[in-house]
Amino acid sequence: MADVSELTGKVALVTGGARNIGRAISRALAAGGAAVMVNARSSRAEAEETVAQIKAAGGRAALHIADVTDASAVAAMVAAAVAEFGRLDVLVNNAAVRTESPLAGMKLDEWQRVLSSILSGSFLCAQACLPHLLKAGAGSIVNIGGLTAHTGAVGRAHVVTAKAGLTGMTRALALEFAPHGITVNCVVPGTIETVRGLPGAPDRPAHRQSLPPAGRRGEPDEVAAAVRFLCGPGARYITGQSLHVSGGGYMA
Repeated sequence: MADVSELTGKVALVTGGARNIGRAISRALAAGGAAVMVNARSSRAEAEETVAQIKAAGGRAALHIADVTDASAVAAMVAAAVAEFGRLDVLVNNAAVRTESPLAGMKLDEWQRVLSSILSGSFLCAQACLPHLLKAGAGSIVNIGGLTAHTGAVGRAHVVTAKAGLTGMTRALALEFAPHGITVNCVVPGTIETVRGLPGAPDRPAHRQSLPPAGRRGEPDEVAAAVRFLCGPGARYITGQSLHVSGGGYMA
């Protein structure tokens, strides 16, 4: 039986932790005993709700509003996490912007906004957290990838490119940080039941209409369980890997 408090004494920073998969990850890490700094770019009310849920369950959490594409904001966020909880052991790079646009009509600023959020944001957060992860001695970075980085998708060249880059970054950082006891992995969700988009928008983009071999869409908690495992003591010999949580939607 897994230790229900295997993360006790650890501190985690979860970007994009206000809702959906990010909320589930924040709650799962807190359930494992970690104190969690929940980040959001603008969704303060939802981030507050995530923190409230964690505290109601007996966990420790705080929130910090910051844009992960802003280096100074990221530095302040990491400093706030350490000031609040005394250390930092885990970084989960979940923040992302996901839009759909055919390449022929895609504007450069839209391309750059997606890559900046997913790829540059993860770089800035990893770089800012590194001194604290080194000090922790057994730190973990988990990047949240995307199924379409492995399968492709129409109208999402920017998202596919950014998420594929995140997979490459995972391997590069895993090699660089392994001598320091820091693991770096990527969890790749498949088609997950989440609430996204604006009112009136299609329920799901075209690439998310069909069901995987498992015959259902996944739940955010199932993605969160994989993240929690990779942050725990049972995964210290796992690094540089992409773990697909997709119901067989992609078989590596």
